[in-house]
Amino acid sequence: MKSISTDELLENMHRYKIIDIRSVDAYNGWKENGENTGGHIKSAKSLPYKWLSYIDWIEIVRSKDILPQDKLVIYGYDSENAEEVARMFEKAGYTDLSIYPSFFEWVERDLPMDRLERYQHLVSPDWLNQLITTDNAPEYDNDKYVICHCHYRNPEDYEEGHIPGSIPLDTNSLESEDTWNRRLPEELKDALENAGISSDTTVIVYGRFSYPKNDDPFPGSSAGHLGAMRCAFIMLYAGVKDVKILNGGLQSWLDAGYNVTTEPITVNKVSFGANIPLNPKLAVDLEEAKEILSDPDKNLVSVRSWREYIGEVSGYNYIEKKGRIPGSVFGDCGTDAYHMENYRNLDHTMREYHEIEDKWKELGITPEKRNAFYCGTGWRGSEAFLNAWLMGWDNAAVFDGGWFEWSNNDLPFETGVPEQ
Repeated sequence: MKSISTDELLENMHRYKIIDIRSVDAYNGWKENGENTGGHIKSAKSLPYKWLSYIDWIEIVRSKDILPQDKLVIYGYDSENAEEVARMFEKAGYTDLSIYPSFFEWVERDLPMDRLERYQHLVSPDWLNQLITTDNAPEYDNDKYVICHCHYRNPEDYEEGHIPGSIPLDTNSLESEDTWNRRLPEELKDALENAGISSDTTVIVYGRFSYPKNDDPFPGSSAGHLGAMRCAFIMLYAGVKDVKILNGGLQSWLDAGYNVTTEPITVNKVSFGANIPLNPKLAVDLEEAKEILSDPDKNLVSVRSWREYIGEVSGYNYIEKKGRIPGSVFGDCGTDAYHMENYRNLDHTMREYHEIEDKWKELGITPEKRNAFYCGTGWRGSEAFLNAWLMGWDNAAVFDGGWFEWSNNDLPFETGVPEQ
């Protein structure tokens, strides 16, 4: 397998598709192998070595617009792994392949790199394990943390097995069972304090994905990691300063070979120490949603499935009306109300952020605009919001009431395929 030098790659970057086979976390910005600067070579695509074991590997490759006629340069921490990936490309009919073995030279020469703006808030299983076992971890500067195993009305999910040291957190403690909006400030204060969380606590959230089905009485009980995204959004809104998400949820912890436990822990109540909400602009309510629709410099983004958007289904067994908010932008979550395939990789880690950004740009969803993401009741909207927030989009928000609130207020709605 031929190699390419640093100077040759630098001079011809426009000719190549560059493939980064390190972990998604290293790609995002974590310094996992002693490098001085975190992130990836500018314009590189993320295709972790771990994914070689997936039967759908070639479909993942094609979905990233990596085609047989492209000139590929493959790099990672380990050149042997890079060569193994290159051999797999060879078997799939790719012919113009090079290995770049000098990533550390690229870093040391301070050549063009890119990284996720708030990568510190999207952590790996290795990072979390180090925190649990040593009370310290890279870029952690605190003396108190809480790990939350998030679930929806399903305490058995925690009892079945959870990350050591984590506490159970029911999404119902943070959102109303009547409106599915975030709870009132005094209710959030009580819930967070009872969970041992102050505004200065580092909080790491995760959940279990258990293949929810729409015909279940409570499908959300099987979508724990999506529920964790909802909890993360509400905590940020409330004013928890350091909220982190375990990238990939409980599945990534298991994939990394770490054990779970059935041992519960004792939670000590604390004072939140700040007035809630500290970040009110992260949440959009009904009147602001109407204003956003009338402003060309703002977007109300529907993070729903296509069938929900055109009014074939409501998406929920408790929402009767079907359709979309007129003027909303289709943000395409995936197949239904409990899946986010178009925002995640197969291992449930967050999708390469450049791909999300490029897709949004085609729809006019750009960082300088006020973009309020919504779905039926807030879970999927929260995950899309977190994608934007992690990219450093400070104008992003969640329209908390979503289709549930809109449809319950007899406001205009549309069905069918939009003209544009």
